[in-house]
Amino acid sequence: MTSDTPAYGLWGLVLLNSAVFLIFAFSFTKPQTPRDWRSFGAFAAFIVALFVEMYGFPLSIYLLSGWLQTRYPGLDILSHDAGHLWSTLLGEKGDPHFGVLHLASYVFLGGGFWLLSSAWNVLYHAQRRHALATAGPYARIRHPQYDGFVLILLGFLLQWPTLLTLLMFPVLVVMYARLATSEEAEMRARFGAAWEAYAARTPRFIPASGSGAGRGESRS
Repeated sequence: MTSDTPAYGLWGLVLLNSAVFLIFAFSFTKPQTPRDWRSFGAFAAFIVALFVEMYGFPLSIYLLSGWLQTRYPGLDILSHDAGHLWSTLLGEKGDPHFGVLHLASYVFLGGGFWLLSSAWNVLYHAQRRHALATAGPYARIRHPQYDGFVLILLGFLLQWPTLLTLLMFPVLVVMYARLATSEEAEMRARFGAAWEAYAARTPRFIPASGSGAGRGESRS
């Protein structure tokens, strides 16, 4: 980015990028219950905070400016590239968009959105049948949608870490874990033995290596 091109204060880009990603995520999750909206709302707060710092006001860069200028005296902290803090801290040269972590972030983002989409498709059909969701990604883990959100958040943290989003991330992970526990209590009360059998063979968040877990959809 050239010196006469503004790196920040681009509030139109903040609104555009936030809207694109939130609409994209909304189309995959289609929140309906209060719990769904809490999950999506927390994700939305993270996305907005991210793009505000990416294109609007670089709070983290300003707060770290003294340390960054001391440690990296040639760094233009007001350039857009400086916001790719992992690239700076790892001493990478060249365009940070082609750095290893930035490229890896695309894998996390793509995997997260794919998981959200696949899980919603299974969940939608299970809801229409008033059945337990155990097919597709639900055959490997009980909460693929929450895993999808976490993968997307990790992808963005690999691209553009900020102090606020780094603080938000563990809070959101704990929140998703608590929502999952609440959801499981409802499923246990609703489906009884069928849920117990499904939960016994299917890990909650991390798929078992070589697992032959259920075939066929954790929520309805």
